[in-house]
Formats: sequence, structure tokens, C-alpha cells
Amino acid sequence: MKPIYILNGPNLNLLGLREPAVYGPETIGDLEMRCAAKAKALGQQVVFRQTNTEGELIGWIHEAQSKASGIIINGAAYTHTSVALHDALKAVNIPTIEVHLSNVYAREPFRHHSYISPVAHGVICGFGGQSYELALDGIVQILKTSGKG
Repeated sequence: MKPIYILNGPNLNLLGLREPAVYGPETIGDLEMRCAAKAKALGQQVVFRQTNTEGELIGWIHEAQSKASGIIINGAAYTHTSVALHDALKAVNIPTIEVHLSNVYAREPFRHHSYISPVAHGVICGFGGQSYELALDGIVQILKTSGKG
């Protein structure tokens, strides 16, 4: 079975240090361990990555087309600015869930628009690190329903 790609965008490498009141105390390493444990409990494997570079994130999305069963993506700030992420996710056409640690709709108005949402099967936000676990539950269900999981 192909793994689920969990892709993280800019500044998420600073989790635990950057605005813990907004993003929580967990580090990116903590999230990776949380996701690996949840995936194992679901009988799945994950590839967990983070980058501060838009082009690298797009390259991983392209790679996922042949190497992953689905994508969970926290585009971070690129969520609100990147038509290129939208186009890449639309092009690969595999199950995708958008995830955010914070409730983006309770924050600044510019965070209320997502270029990822229109090409995602679903969006989960506002549950801190648990958002990723909920996204894993969701994508596994999508894969099972489609006969790919």
C-alpha cells in the first residue's frame, strides 16, 4: 500500500516556538510522531515533510501522484496565496485533505480564503495537533470508500 503524504509549508518548522498561544506547544517533530502513531493504528504509513519553499512543496505534490495514496496538506501561509499549490493539487487528482492547527476563520480576514480548499476533499482546522489525526481518519475513510485503501 502506498503511504499517505503529510506535507507542511512555511514556518511550521518553528512550531513550539512561534506563537504557542495560536499554534500550541507541539513541535514539528512532535506532530510527525503523532501522525506516525495514528497512521500505524489505522494500518497505514505516512511520509511526513516540511519545507519553507513553495517549489519544493509543489515537487512533493507531483511526486505524490505516483508514490502516495493521498495527501494531507498544511500549506501554512501558501494556503492563502498560492495558485500554484491549487493547480498542482488539481493536476495530481488524488485524495487530499487540507489541515490547519489554528481556526483560520477566527483569525485575520486574509486567512479566510484558501486556494487549497476548492481542490481538497475536506478541510480540518482549529484542533491543534489533533487536526492531523482527524485528517488521517478522514483520508483513510475516503480511500476505503473509493476502494483504494
